[in-house]
Amino acid sequence: MHVTQRGLLVLSLVVAALAGALTEPARAADAVAGRAKARAVCQTCHGEDGKATVAGAANLSGQQKEYLVEQLRAYRSGSRRHEQMNIIAKSLADADIENVSEWYSSIKVTVETPN
Repeated sequence: MHVTQRGLLVLSLVVAALAGALTEPARAADAVAGRAKARAVCQTCHGEDGKATVAGAANLSGQQKEYLVEQLRAYRSGSRRHEQMNIIAKSLADADIENVSEWYSSIKVTVETPN
């Protein structure tokens, strides 16, 4: 098999492009998709910024991604019960759960203790 310099260059560029696509920009794309899904599905109760807008709803901003993923999957499977969340979570694909969790966990929260 004979490989030309041009062939090696093309192959190198393809490998570099694929490597770049699998690093940080993919994470940013997930948060962007998660924000869009949060606007469509979550913001009525949890707010787009993760600050709950109704009594009894959790604040989601700054929460650990792994925790959010676990809880949304539990709502979806029915192992965690909440009438509204079970219905909403059933409509979420695995990618939606990952993306929404990425979005809410990426929001920075500042804590002030009382004096």
